This record gives sequence, structure tokens and C-alpha cells, in this order.
Amino acid sequence: MKISIALCTYNGEKYISEQLQSLFAQTRRPDEIIISDDGSSDNTVKIAETLLYESKINYKIFKQSPSLGVFKNFEFCMSQCTSDIIFPCD
Repeated sequence: MKISIALCTYNGEKYISEQLQSLFAQTRRPDEIIISDDGSSDNTVKIAETLLYESKINYKIFKQSPSLGVFKNFEFCMSQCTSDIIFPCD
């Protein structure tokens, strides 16, 4: 059984590293992490890309423009997940 994390971000550079490190440290690591960034103007995406690349976990990052808003962004993010179980993460 595969596990996906649907992670939506917006100007979260202060927290994204700690959040991803927490996901990496789980007893059962996710099979994929899908990030949908809703138009961040900070370094959220750059930080996430670096950490995810180093983690060796499958991932995709989508950059929304224009912004979708909270609900549509999560809906989009979850629709991109390919695993049997999807955990939303914010």
C-alpha cells in the first residue's frame, strides 16, 4: 500500500524545512510528496525542492498562478496524488 502526502504551501519558508523534516522522520516514510504552492513570494518552493531532492522521496511541486485559494489548492494537490492513501498536510 502506497502513501501520498498532499502538502499545500503559501509563503511558508519559515516552516517548510521543519515540516518536511518531520515527514521524512516518520516511521513509515511516504512514497510521494505532492506540493501545490499557491503563489508564494518567498523561498518556500526553493527550500522544498532542495530538501525533497535530497530525501530521495518521489515528489512533484506545482506552482499556482494565479492563486487558487485554500480549498481549490488542496483539491488540485490531492488530485495529483497517485497512492492508495492520501494524507493532507498544511
